[in-house]
Amino acid sequence: MAETRRHPSRGRGRIRVLSAGVALVRAEAGEWRLLLLRAYQYWDFPKGQVEAGEQPLEAACREVAEETGIRELAFRWGYDYYETGPYARGKVARYYLAETPEREVVLGIAPELGEPEHQEWRWVDFDEAYALTSPRVRRVLDWMAERLPPRPES
Repeated sequence: MAETRRHPSRGRGRIRVLSAGVALVRAEAGEWRLLLLRAYQYWDFPKGQVEAGEQPLEAACREVAEETGIRELAFRWGYDYYETGPYARGKVARYYLAETPEREVVLGIAPELGEPEHQEWRWVDFDEAYALTSPRVRRVLDWMAERLPPRPES
């Protein structure tokens, strides 16, 4: 699994923490649906901190499984990624794009919290995703829209 750096962070500040996640899509009724998770008032894709000795893609897949219960991921568009500029005191988020046939989401319990890290999940279309997310996540949506065909293949 070779990764390609497609959209590197722009070097604004030092990376202190790298998070990795997956912008997850699913075909439904000839349209793309995107999975967003809500933590407090923020909507984002499943992601989390890359642990010591872990590759970012491995971390991204682990985080999806832990946060959603989804394990079937197809990286149909390759392993390149979108990386945000630093936010939240130097954190950078790296997103891969994958498709899943799974619809059911089970919010995992965060061991440090004793409850789910997220309060809600939704499969949404691009319009709803733009309405729910912050400018940082909207840039990921723009990257996804460039890579995905307008409609899922039948």
